[in-house]
Amino acid sequence: MYLKPNVVLEPLVDNWYAWSHLVSPATAAMNIVGRHHRIIESYVAAPSIHAEAVKNPKMRGGPFMDFLGQRLDEVSELYQHSLKKQDRMIQFCKAVKELDKMLAEEAKGYGLEALYEKVPEILKGYVELFYDRQNNPGFRFFESLLYKSEFYNKESQSIGMWLTDNDERPFVLSTPRMAEPHVIYLEIPFESPVIDELAKMKRVPQTLDYIKAKAGISQSQEALFETFFTETAPKPYEKYTGDKIRMRYFGHACILVETKDISILVDPLISYYGYFSEVDRFSDVDLPDHIDYVLITHNHQDHILFETLLPLRHKIKNIIVPRTNSGKLEDPNLKLMFEYIGFKNIIEMDEMETISFSDAVLTACPFIGEHSDLNILTKICYHVKIGEFKLLFLADSRIVESKLYEHIHRETGDVDVMFLGMECDGAPLTWLYGPLMTKKLARDMDGSRRLAGSDCDKGMALVDIFNPKETYVYAMGQEPWCEFISSIKYTDESNPIVQSNKLVKMCQEKGIVAERLFGEKELLYSKEPGTVEMSL
Repeated sequence: MYLKPNVVLEPLVDNWYAWSHLVSPATAAMNIVGRHHRIIESYVAAPSIHAEAVKNPKMRGGPFMDFLGQRLDEVSELYQHSLKKQDRMIQFCKAVKELDKMLAEEAKGYGLEALYEKVPEILKGYVELFYDRQNNPGFRFFESLLYKSEFYNKESQSIGMWLTDNDERPFVLSTPRMAEPHVIYLEIPFESPVIDELAKMKRVPQTLDYIKAKAGISQSQEALFETFFTETAPKPYEKYTGDKIRMRYFGHACILVETKDISILVDPLISYYGYFSEVDRFSDVDLPDHIDYVLITHNHQDHILFETLLPLRHKIKNIIVPRTNSGKLEDPNLKLMFEYIGFKNIIEMDEMETISFSDAVLTACPFIGEHSDLNILTKICYHVKIGEFKLLFLADSRIVESKLYEHIHRETGDVDVMFLGMECDGAPLTWLYGPLMTKKLARDMDGSRRLAGSDCDKGMALVDIFNPKETYVYAMGQEPWCEFISSIKYTDESNPIVQSNKLVKMCQEKGIVAERLFGEKELLYSKEPGTVEMSL
């Protein structure tokens, strides 16, 4: 039997959709209290307000549960279960707030050694106190020790498994997943090889008895579980064997670059499920059997998607992430996170560091903007050179200082193809990082610090610096399979659409091939610099 192409494997943490801040122990504690519990308390207090809010396009992506004002008993039960199960995480969150307050009141530029005695007991041995150069106090976590402590609780992790025929799902940051008759919940941690065994069955058949035993399927679950499988073999994958460079756009910021020798997958967010759709799309059936390198640009939920990455884990030979060991609450270590959810061969890269493989050279470039002016180090862009052909993946960079890219250009030279995200309005700081803030931020300050990419002027500054032959706008969150993660739904009048249209037109007037990508696209390039040879 094969796993059906439209089976969802949805990673969960205590019934909430799993993203990177629910795996790293410190950010998980802050999100459980500062996001999950607050949303539940709000819903129980005023379910009708939530029901109305989710109908309002202007409130899209807000902290509102999408249960139509119903399921109050289940939501309350989830809350009580979390209060009991996550008691230590709740205490951890409280201690972080106490530590911030203590340092603000007592760390006045004098030696910090005496203040270690005042660190909340639950945090002792897990934090180092420090001053920055302006004598502002702070602390960092010994994150590797947190993963080995009670605060990394694999028992909270599970996989929801069901059949789908559409892209519709409630927004992941505000609506938990409840028991449904068509869903099986596998109580397994993300590191479990059961996920690999299931994912392999998309292409390699296995017996039902084998996978039932591996997954621990009970007798009451058997009938539903068996509906997830089929005797129909999938269409065989045809490995690219040509002499060109093949680029495939899978949606959002996900690009597959292949030659006959290597495969590179950037920021995997893939429409994994084979069903009819009005939007043409590549899916997992269009991925190679082995992926040599997965490149991660930064730690946001639309660029690190466990729902895509965990089923691909058995195919991935190497995964490249930005290097950091800051220990800052807002900047968790990606290498540690991937290791603890079962990935191997994680390579960290510093800014302007290079890696060579086959006939390719990969350079990690600085990434600025899109992080609400927080001092987050875990972000890099990628310059990929294959033969003499150069591609530049700029993710959601916002070019607040073009001189930086002039310095980079001095090292890399012009590029043939450039990819740039232009979601230029962006959500405010607290939309993503709010649960990590222990001091309330003024509304006008919050609104001025956006999770925003480049607008037209900033994008054209990059075009003028790198002189690409082709420019593609991506990472816009427009594909229907991205909406439950990004909450984005544009109209023709939306500023990011207006700005990206303007950039595409200006590029074309300069003789540059330009397009805002949507759905799927395939291009073939010669390894020597030149124009595109085939566009599909």
